[in-house]
Amino acid sequence: MSLQAPEFFAELCLPFHDSTVVGNTYFAAPVPGVPLRLRIDFTRTIHADTYGGLRAAIVHPERGEIDAVALSFVDHGTFHRRDEATNTRPNTKQYGTFDKYHRPGRPPWDGAVTTGLRDAIEQYTAVWFPGAWTASEPSRAAGRTAHTAPAMPVARSGTRAR
Repeated sequence: MSLQAPEFFAELCLPFHDSTVVGNTYFAAPVPGVPLRLRIDFTRTIHADTYGGLRAAIVHPERGEIDAVALSFVDHGTFHRRDEATNTRPNTKQYGTFDKYHRPGRPPWDGAVTTGLRDAIEQYTAVWFPGAWTASEPSRAAGRTAHTAPAMPVARSGTRAR
């Protein structure tokens, strides 16, 4: 069964115009004319066909993967509401994950709240693609936020926060 990856990545509302989903992987060129690319995959768990997060990687066409970060669904509250509503307990297969099986007419990641993941991807890509998020405004649905808050300036340092 399909993970319905194009719909999942559309739900993230990533602002990169030069992007595509191939299979279950999102690819983007956040800054035109720069050789670095962004690749985002679903991360598997120890259980078959079960996914516990995303893996964002920076890829250079000649040097290959330069950097990567794992973004777990648990750490970013993606399925917190769903798990709380269904009384799913931590340390179970279903907690903070989704698998490829789902109810007809619903995506396998039904109940996901992607705001935390989107924010983490924004912070990660701001290091590698400064200005990419402000250069291409996200296509969020009207009315999702009451007002636009000014973005905090990104300061580069010798360490990275994950």
